[in-house]
Amino acid sequence: MPVVPPSLVRLRGTVTTAYELRCRECGKTFGLQPLAVCSACGAPLEVAFDLDVARMRFTREAVAKGPMSMERYRALLPIPEGYELATPAGMTPLMQAPRLGSHIGARNLWIKNDAVCLPTLSFKDRVVAVALVNALAFGFDTVGCSSSGNLGNAVAAQAARLGLKSYILVPADVEPEKILNTQVYGATLVRVQGSYDDANRLAAEIAERYQWGMVNVNLRPFYAEGSKTVGFEIAEQLGWRLPDNVVVPMAGGSLIAKIKKAFDELIALGIVAEKTVRFFGAQATGCCPIARAVKQGTETITPQRPNTIAKSLAIGDPADGVAAARAIRTSGGWAEDVSDVEIVSAIQELAETEGIFTETAGGVTTAVTARLYAHGRIQPDELTVACITGNGLKTTGVLRGAYDDSAAIGARLGDFEEFVEDELESEAWSFSGVGGAR
Repeated sequence: MPVVPPSLVRLRGTVTTAYELRCRECGKTFGLQPLAVCSACGAPLEVAFDLDVARMRFTREAVAKGPMSMERYRALLPIPEGYELATPAGMTPLMQAPRLGSHIGARNLWIKNDAVCLPTLSFKDRVVAVALVNALAFGFDTVGCSSSGNLGNAVAAQAARLGLKSYILVPADVEPEKILNTQVYGATLVRVQGSYDDANRLAAEIAERYQWGMVNVNLRPFYAEGSKTVGFEIAEQLGWRLPDNVVVPMAGGSLIAKIKKAFDELIALGIVAEKTVRFFGAQATGCCPIARAVKQGTETITPQRPNTIAKSLAIGDPADGVAAARAIRTSGGWAEDVSDVEIVSAIQELAETEGIFTETAGGVTTAVTARLYAHGRIQPDELTVACITGNGLKTTGVLRGAYDDSAAIGARLGDFEEFVEDELESEAWSFSGVGGAR
């Protein structure tokens, strides 16, 4: 295990005591070290903050003076003193979605759009920024992860920026676009026969054998805290108030639990008014262990073998499944799952109504959001935020064949006029019901 650098040792008793690792279940503390599981009870570790210290540093005024990135929230992030985040991730748009809302019966719907997050166009850029600054602090020169795509992209890009060697383990069937988006940064890509869960088990063994900083293994408690910045931004972008509902896609389950943690911390610090926010989890029917647990009213997560086009959510044995189910249940929320056909249709609907091209995980979120309104679980006037976590350019394959390749026309106005007339005729045919419009 890496030795903590002297600079951090000197800071103990002052700055670094503002946070420490603590067992989520039994409360045992572990200081600061690359460790993810409690040695006493086997439960996950998470970063616990001294809110009395944070209260002096995390104010609306201090945040407003910070950089236009997630680092503006560093007083509630495990960023070692003297270190800065190398990549300006975060501060993505929070957009009203009136046209999508009119389609699904929502009058106060917002989209948190991490499809444009730097540098690799997914929310995973946030978590990796926090994980790798801790990798540096712990003295690692090699980092890696198991990934269903987006995390590998983010680790590869940010490791390149920091001069760290990286190894990315992915299931062999990950989308080609995401494979390319990992390899281009010079990472060593390792294809693993099997599912994400198989790759993740191998990553845990690698972390033990090679003493590398594996982002979602021994650095997982630090990595997960980066997800809180989605919640901090939602609150700030709404004028330091909380929404009524948040709809979040679930893979390992960390994102939904950490957004809730962010809201709880803001309430505890008096930054926002106390309010119960309901959390709604979204999964694909082909891999929905957390949604199934919520529907069955249990905290027992029964692993599944993934079979869905939403590969970024295809984690059959989610590490934070219990925490996610608990966050949903205690808030009065719900979880739903949708089919692959619904996912593709929702990708198209979000693009056609709001101009946002999302990957399959965003299709899951959009389709589940529509169902929640249809089933009356969310009321039309409630302020609801749907989290779009990745860019559609990463999963273009799911739309293959969805659109016809039109023949080229001549470069004359008459040719264009003929083209437009054909289009209008085709639309009239479709609207008549004969053409079978989508």
